[in-house]
This record gives sequence, C-alpha cells and structure tokens, in this order.
Amino acid sequence: MARRTTKQDLPDDFEEHILDIDVGEEMRNSFLEYAYSVIYSRALPDARDGLKPVQRRILYTMNDMGLRPDRGHVKSARVVGEVMGRLHPHGDGAIYDALVRQAQSWSLRLPMIDGHGNFGSPDDPPAAMRYTECRMDRPAVAMTADIDEDTVDFRPNYDGRETEPSVLPAAIPNLVVNGTTGIAVGMATNCAPHNLVEVVQALRHLIKHPRATVDDLMRFIPGPDLPTGGKIVGLDGVRDAYETGRGTFRMRATARIETIGRRKGIVVTELPYGVGTEKVVERIKTLVQGKKLQGIADMKDLTDRDNGLRLVIEIKNGFVPEAILEQLYRQTSMEDTFGINNVALVDGQPRTLGLKELLEVFLAHRFDVVRRRTTFRRTKAAARLHLVEGLLIAILDIDEVIALIRSSENAEEARTRLVQVFDLSELQADYILDMALRRLTKFSKLELDRQKNELEREIEALDAILGDETLLRSVVSDELAEIATTFGTPRRTVLLESAGTAVIASATSVEVADDPCYALLSSTGLLARTSGVDELGSGEGRANHDVVVSAVATTVRGEVGVLTSAGRLLRLGVLELPALPPSAHDPNLQGGYPLSEVLSLAAGERALALCTLATDGPGLALGTRDGVVKRVNPEVLNRDEWEVIGLKDGDEVVGAVELVSGEESLCFISNVAQLLHFPAAAVRPQGRSGGGMAGIKLGAGERVSWFGVVDPAAPEGPHRPVVVTASGASTALPGTEPGSVKVTPFSEYPSKGRATGGVRCHRFLKGEDTLVLAWAGTAPARAAAASGAPVDLPPADGRRDGSGTPGSQPVAAVAGPLAARLGPPTSTDPAVQG
Repeated sequence: MARRTTKQDLPDDFEEHILDIDVGEEMRNSFLEYAYSVIYSRALPDARDGLKPVQRRILYTMNDMGLRPDRGHVKSARVVGEVMGRLHPHGDGAIYDALVRQAQSWSLRLPMIDGHGNFGSPDDPPAAMRYTECRMDRPAVAMTADIDEDTVDFRPNYDGRETEPSVLPAAIPNLVVNGTTGIAVGMATNCAPHNLVEVVQALRHLIKHPRATVDDLMRFIPGPDLPTGGKIVGLDGVRDAYETGRGTFRMRATARIETIGRRKGIVVTELPYGVGTEKVVERIKTLVQGKKLQGIADMKDLTDRDNGLRLVIEIKNGFVPEAILEQLYRQTSMEDTFGINNVALVDGQPRTLGLKELLEVFLAHRFDVVRRRTTFRRTKAAARLHLVEGLLIAILDIDEVIALIRSSENAEEARTRLVQVFDLSELQADYILDMALRRLTKFSKLELDRQKNELEREIEALDAILGDETLLRSVVSDELAEIATTFGTPRRTVLLESAGTAVIASATSVEVADDPCYALLSSTGLLARTSGVDELGSGEGRANHDVVVSAVATTVRGEVGVLTSAGRLLRLGVLELPALPPSAHDPNLQGGYPLSEVLSLAAGERALALCTLATDGPGLALGTRDGVVKRVNPEVLNRDEWEVIGLKDGDEVVGAVELVSGEESLCFISNVAQLLHFPAAAVRPQGRSGGGMAGIKLGAGERVSWFGVVDPAAPEGPHRPVVVTASGASTALPGTEPGSVKVTPFSEYPSKGRATGGVRCHRFLKGEDTLVLAWAGTAPARAAAASGAPVDLPPADGRRDGSGTPGSQPVAAVAGPLAARLGPPTSTDPAVQG
C-alpha cells in the first residue's frame, strides 16, 4: 500500500519553490501556441505548392519510398506508418484521410495518388487502410521533381533525427488547380478547383505581362472547373473572389428531360461539388413523403463505374417536368453554394489572396526553384569538368602517372607528387588515385574530349539562364506549357451568367404567343432563343463571352433541327429553349442551356449547326472529315431524329449548313492548309440515304478541318468574306498553344473544280505542321477561346499563302456577325415557322 508523503518526511534543508501563475495569462499563452500550431502546421496550405503539411509529407515519403507510377501498389497502411513514424506524429487517422482525399477523382481536379481498392464515394467512406493500396500518380511525380537538386529548403522533423522539405518544388499550380479546404483557429480556407490548361494559359500570360489585370486573367480563367462537373450559375461571386479572395457562387446539377417509357423523366448526370447521390435521394424522398413535392412517380439510382452518375426521376403524367426540376433545384442540394475564401500561408503568414496574387506567389516559387536547380546543375557540371580536365592531363602521360604511383611509399606521397609533377588539384589527384587502374588505362582521349565539350556547352547554357532573367522566365513558361500538355483535360463545368428564363408550362404552351424569334447555338454548346433583330446587334460590337456559331429564324412555338457530327438531324422544340433577357443587345448565350440538357447525343457526337425544318428550298449541304460533300433534298420525317448522310466507317461530318439560294460556294479547308471552293450547283442533291460525292482531294493522313458556305458575290466592304486560319503543332494538346493566326480576304482564293486539291491558304512556320482551326465567312470575324472568352484577331492580310502572327491565346471558334447572316423573322413565312 502506497504511503503518502507529508511535510515532516521532507529533509530539514528542503526549500519550497512555489511559482504563482496568472491562470488567465497561462490560458492565453497556451491557446496562442495551440492556435499557431494548427494554423502553421496542420490546417492551412502553403500558397506555393498548395499543400498542407500532412499532404506534403505523404507525397515526400512516397517519393522516398520509390512508389512511382511504374512500380506496383503497396498497402496504404505501410505508407501511413512510414509518414507517422518519420514526419507526422499526429495519428494515423488524419494521415489516411489526407491520403484518401488525394486519390479521389471527385475531390481533386488532378488527383495526386493512384489508389487501388475501395477509396469510397461522395456518400460512403473508404475501406480501412489495411485493405487499400496506393502509389504516386503522375502529377505527384511532377510535384516532387528535382527535389534532390537543392531546389527547396529542408528543416528538421519533429524529433530532429531527419529532415523534411518546407515546400515541394511543385511544377503544377496545385492550390489553384485542386483547391483545398481547412478549418484553423479563428480562420478557415476554401479554395475552388480550376482547369489546369486555363490556369497555365493565365500563368504564361502573366509571365509575359506582369501588369495584367484580373479582367485580363479572366479571359483565360473564366471560372472554377469542378471535379464533378455540373454548372455554375452566376459569375458575379466568382469575380469578387478573383479580385478580393472572397466570394460565393451557386453550383447546379446537370439534368435533362427525357422520355422514359410512357412518361417524361428527369435524368441527372452531374451533381454539385461535394454532393452525393444518396443525399439527394433521401431529401427527395422526405419531400415527397411530406407532400412538399408533387408529381414524382418513381426514382432510380442507376449510377455505376462504367456509365458514371445517372439518377432517373420519373414524372407523373399531367405534371410539367421543367417545373418539377426547378423545385428540385430550389428544395434539394441539386443546387448548392460554394463560398470561396482563399486563405493560404505566404512567407509563413496567413493571407487572403485574389487570383492574381495566387498566380504571382506560385510563379515566384517556380522562378526560385528553376534558379536553384540551374545553380545546382551548373555546380555539378563544373565539378565534373574539373575532374575530366585532370583525367585528360593524366591520359597524356599515362605511363609516367602509373610509374609515379607505383614508386610512391603511400597515398599521401602519391597525391603530393601528382599535384607537383602534373600541376593537378588535390581533388583531381584524389580522383585519379581512387580510380581502379584498369579504368584509368581504358579511358580514351577522344571520349574525354567529347565529354569535356558537352560539359562546357551545358555550363554555358546554364550560365545563360542564370544571367538572363528573361530567359529564366521563358524556361518556366515552357515547362508550364509541357505540364499543360501532359496533364491537361477539357473543362467539365459549364459557366452560366444566369439561370435563364425558360418557359416551364407545357400544359399551357398553346397560350404562348407564336412570336417570331431566333434560335441560337454558341461555340461552347449553349442553346437559347431571342426575339427582334435589334437584340442580335449589327455585329460591330463585342460579346463578353462566347460566339454564336449558328442561328435560324423561327417562331416561339416552332421547331428547328440540330445537325450533328454523326450525320443525324434532331428535332428540337424552340419553346424548350431559354429566352435571352431583353437587354442582350450583343449576342451572349451565357444565359442559355447546355445542349446536353435538351438533347441526348452519343459519346463523341457534336452539334454542328441549326437549321429550319422547311420542306422546300435548296436543302442542306454537308462536308465530312474524309472530304465527302453532299447536298440533301429537303425532307422532314415524323420522328424525333433521322440520318441525313450515309457515313463510311471512321468518317464524320465536320460542317453542315442550310443553303439559302443554292448559288453559294461550298468551301473545304484541310489540315494541311489547302482551301477549295466551288459552286453548290456542282453538287447534285441526293436523298437521305445517299453517301455524297468527292468534295476535296486529300493525301494520305490528311483530313478536312472546316466545311461551310460562302457568298462569293458579296461586295467589297466591312462585310466582305474572309478566311481565318490558325496553325500549330499536331503533337501539342489542343487548347494549350495559341499558334499563328491569319485573316485573309476570301477573294484572294480562286475557285477550282470539285474533287481537286485547291490552293494553299496558310504557310507553316518552324515547329508547325497542321491547322488547328479554320473558318471562312462574312467579316468582321469574331473569335472565342474554349472558355467562351473573346480573342482578338489580327487585321486582314492580303497574302493568301502567307504565315500567321502569334496569337494572344488559343482560338476555339470563329463566327461572323449575325446581322449579316439573318434577316428579320416572320411568323407568316412557312420556312421560318418550320
């Protein structure tokens, strides 16, 4: 039994040392230490590599373990144990959670870890770490590349026995691309993911133009690009976040109305970021059971690994699907908000950063990394050159060197005599002495001379980078372009200025006035309708987003056709399209609906143009990738879709237009910059099943880049026809290189016979071998990037086969002014009514 010590038991000379402490002061100090620890060591990311300490330690440890993409997976528990034992003693749960998040494609836009096994879903947690396996994904290799070349500082780990990097070299702008979330003490961070290709374009623009504004950068980064896709409705909050670091935007699920058996149904294919299917299903069931949501007959979750998310909501007969969809957006998490709060550590201090500040911090880090890497490589090359020069001296008198070494009493004497006799440094002498004799005798002077020349050239190139800041910035820019080419993917999230104002009352659609209007299709696949010629503008203005690539005159209760790359014509009710606001004097379809919401296209199928469903007139003209041209007799069938051309295997339609008079010229432009145009009358009209005839002569490996119609009789002036071409490298990822752009009057190109090769319309520069874009039509031409942002075109050049000028950013689409393409719609014209 333990005995209690009393004061009488203490020795006589024992002195009491009692320290009086203010409890309030002690709590304040302890809380501040805890808060600092959470802010700097756990919750907030570094603005340079976008990683929290635990994420950085995971990637660094996996790199040290050699768990690269070309190696096999290992148990996640092994990685977690290694991280916890060496660098992060805060518990295996936190480490495994961070590891799992870096492997989830619905959490990160660019996952860093390749997971094998059950890593969960938006609704379900992952399996235990003893069941899952992992290894580094390719982006993680780019994040840790060159870490062994003194590119970043290292600091002691928690027990001082090892060192860890304070930041990773980070060749990828991880914080902007993948975003992050974290809750510290008194502050939090919530950064939205973005598209890598768009971010790299903005970074390269900022390298060339350091004084670029937020508006300039938003031409490349129009908004976030969420891993789960969906739509962002309203961009005002995004702009606020880009300017101040704080803002809120609405995320909306991607859904379309389909016929399911005998009923209409809502098919949801993408949900807002961070929202799981089960959460939506439970909420809908609760609303239906509480009789707060009427009209839903059944609901099926058909999501699987092969087809992705697919939630089918069947609607009872007599209910309007569009109205129920609006209620779902309003009452469930099919529409959610995302609050941007860009708080990150800069020089060890938490700061709220706007878009430009985020990019500038990353660029400053990359400049420092490349500068330190270059210095390291230069020092290493100089040291090797020094040794090679010593070997060259020794090789010239190899017999004397061997005799000198053999006659020496010990290594110290041999070193001293080598330095004195051959005028070598101690490093050179030690290197010769440490080398095996058989290696020394096998060296060839020619081989050493070649190695010396290569090292001298390498040192000269490295010195040039260190001595020229412009060249250093160019190296960083080129490396970023390579990153975009390697890891870039197309945008997943659709950006909408507003939700649109679609009419959602099909039961009362007969009461809607059958007013004249225009149906519009944009370059990014948005559909809308608008009324009045004034709203379409004269074509001299400037759209803030997107260009209208196709438009037809129709009526509100009419129907139009959608021509696709698969050679199909799909029927579309104009009433299903959202109406643009009356203030839209310049064509801007950011209030439109994505085409996937109103039509179902096959994988890889694209919408090319709109047309009326008139049964008279000259009909349609189509051109295919393999150079086939076809005119289709006007014919409207009593079905929702039908084929208008018989395509051969591997071929697809690249251009489709509706002829107005039949006197137009049909124009082909190939990827090797050959342009051919000939009268439409040279092509005999065929029925729907016809396969067309030879349009342009192509060589092996060549294909058609663009097909359309041009009015050669247009008078000279501001609306004369022009040809726009952009060249680039066929090996580059589409949308990553601006290329060389040229605008030429169409009158410079003579008409040739059908089935000939045409004439050259663009001369390639060094490194270019293909046209990445081509278009011909009425001036002034308008261009847009893949994000929909406008792109400036150079002035017209009279040289029909000249080379282009470097573009400001990649061009994804070109169109002419609508006023020059359309006349006023009339409800009495049967061709307009469709």
